[in-house]
Amino acid sequence: MNEYVQPRYQPIEDYGVIGNMRTVALVGKNGSIDWFCYPNFDSPSVFAAILDADKGGHFWIRPKQRFTTAKQLYWPDTNILITRFLAPNGVGEIIDYMPVVPRLGHGYDGILRRVSAVRGTMRFEMECQPAFNYALDQHDVDLIQNGARFRSRRMRLLLASATKLRRAGQGVACEFTLKEGEKTTFELAALTQPDQMGLSEEESEELFRSTVKFWRSWLSKSSYHGRWRETVNRSALVLKLLTFQPTGAIVAAPTCSLPEAIGGARNWDYRYTWIRDAAFTIYSLLRIGFTEEAAQFMDFLDARCHEMKPDGTLQVMYGIDGRHVLTEKKLTHLEGYQKSSPVRIGNAAYKQLQLDIYGELMDSVYLSNKYSTPISSDLWTYLRRLTDWVCRHWREKDDAIWEVRGGRREFVYSKLMCWVAVDRALRLADQRSFPADWRRWLRTRDQIYQTLMTKGWSKKRNAFVQSYGSDALDASVLLMPLVFFLSPSDPRMLSTLDAINQPVDERGLVSDGLLFRYNVEMSPDGLRGSEATFNICTFWLVEALTRAGRQDPARLDDALLLFEHMLGYGNHLGLFAEQTGLQGQALGNFPQAFTHLALISAAFNLDRTMDEKR
Repeated sequence: MNEYVQPRYQPIEDYGVIGNMRTVALVGKNGSIDWFCYPNFDSPSVFAAILDADKGGHFWIRPKQRFTTAKQLYWPDTNILITRFLAPNGVGEIIDYMPVVPRLGHGYDGILRRVSAVRGTMRFEMECQPAFNYALDQHDVDLIQNGARFRSRRMRLLLASATKLRRAGQGVACEFTLKEGEKTTFELAALTQPDQMGLSEEESEELFRSTVKFWRSWLSKSSYHGRWRETVNRSALVLKLLTFQPTGAIVAAPTCSLPEAIGGARNWDYRYTWIRDAAFTIYSLLRIGFTEEAAQFMDFLDARCHEMKPDGTLQVMYGIDGRHVLTEKKLTHLEGYQKSSPVRIGNAAYKQLQLDIYGELMDSVYLSNKYSTPISSDLWTYLRRLTDWVCRHWREKDDAIWEVRGGRREFVYSKLMCWVAVDRALRLADQRSFPADWRRWLRTRDQIYQTLMTKGWSKKRNAFVQSYGSDALDASVLLMPLVFFLSPSDPRMLSTLDAINQPVDERGLVSDGLLFRYNVEMSPDGLRGSEATFNICTFWLVEALTRAGRQDPARLDDALLLFEHMLGYGNHLGLFAEQTGLQGQALGNFPQAFTHLALISAAFNLDRTMDEKR
């Protein structure tokens, strides 16, 4: 028996991620691939043991003999993952990656798993159990001379192996022994030709070297050389992994239905692109030198603007290919991660009204125009219509940034971002001499400002609150100084910052420095159960403290301490999920782009402010 206990479900933080900018796979410290959708991020799953340990499907490789420790690390400056097993009589390794370069003249699309004994002699076991289409589709298994073929009604995959395989249920398995210095490779790829075989050793080595070169070459474009270079680089590599290369869209996360609370119902599909992420994405990427990726995402947004509804509105989110319909379904045959049901695919929030997206879109366009590529007059035509729509509808109630399902309200953050939408439209029109309805836009911007300063402010709490007439706090108002609505040293902003930065039992939103997005008990959101601290909100708090710290050194010290504290909650690879639980565990979809974007922004601004204070 292995001394390393194999739980039925691995902790979410025990996974690393590999990918090829079309899809990803999650690889556990136990050597098991438990999540893999093919061929794209939002395609049906092939392996989904992370959502159902029995039915979901897996592809594990591990020592047959007793081992004491399992570790993971990335090949330096790449998205190539190493899983290392330490045993009394040796050390074994698996190198997992998805090539991102052409294979011998035609495209390669698959997973390569190189297994080796780096010290001593080790016996391994392998089992590949696909479960196509979220374990809904049956498939056939054919053993062939150098591997196995899996065929479902929608998909065909080849598992190439130099080791002879045997049938194991609806999958295949094998055992093999490697002496020190020996290695073998398992190749899982699309079956495109009847006589397709696996890679030769020379081809495998060529792909590995080329993939290392690709990631290092890409990362070398980073202009960030600050105090947290390794951490920022890892976040940048994660964001590149989550980019859908054909369109430039960035998925919110590559997983679906990982719970925000174990056993709860807050399980969503994040394999889509939110308009909301636009400004954060473009700002963070531009700040560290990745202008090409920022421009590609801007092209994706430009295309969506050309698909506006007749009234000039946009959807909250889109498919990575730009599609509009993201029908939400429950997969009742899957039990969910640690029995957290329901398992959902699709996301009904695409139908919601979330007024804040217009501010985030206009801010991203403004940043792109300022720091990257000037926008076209054609795009301005659509943005002008959008701004006119905001002027007519900013007073409406909506579902807001957190996509609540308990009814629409007059959320302060939504009004704030409506102000941003009109403000950035005015700035763009002024900088580029674009035609604009100046009188109306100026009047609307000022009306939103005055309304927020009165109705969004609670004298009782001495803080900006979640919605008009409420006394509940919300972390999203921390963005007020970040979008230049208020000065970071404005007395109202400082008192809001102080109110939020209090423990929950003192009516704040903080637990051990980490921030909840809001208090569910004080502000019900229409969903059962609770949730954990929200990682992006903690990085927002770091930024708010950093900006306030330009005038108050004590707040800058607090920002530095909190940032370092928050980094300690990343996993062993520096990856973050959406939330952090009471025991410090990762919760929610993983890894989350929003969190890594906020980390980059917080690191950049903290670095810059600390340098200014030298």
